[in-house]
Amino acid sequence: MLFLIQYNRTAGRIAFMKSFDDGNRAAVSDARLALELELFRGGNEDEVVVLQAVNEEASRRTHRRYFEDLESLTRPSVAVGESPPTE
Repeated sequence: MLFLIQYNRTAGRIAFMKSFDDGNRAAVSDARLALELELFRGGNEDEVVVLQAVNEEASRRTHRRYFEDLESLTRPSVAVGESPPTE
């Protein structure tokens, strides 16, 4: 899967996301360029990225910064089989 993402750095969240099948590389490239041009013309400095992953869940694991807020990104990691720390 390919994921076209517009990420608002100031808000720390995804403003737009669309998925494409792996065979649609040309379509995702065209959509990325169109989105970047639209944002540039409007003076919007959002980040535009294309991620490739087996599925959205895999993308969420490998590129957490696009899908989670700062608080959850800075929490201590928990190893598989362990309980999260208590406060």
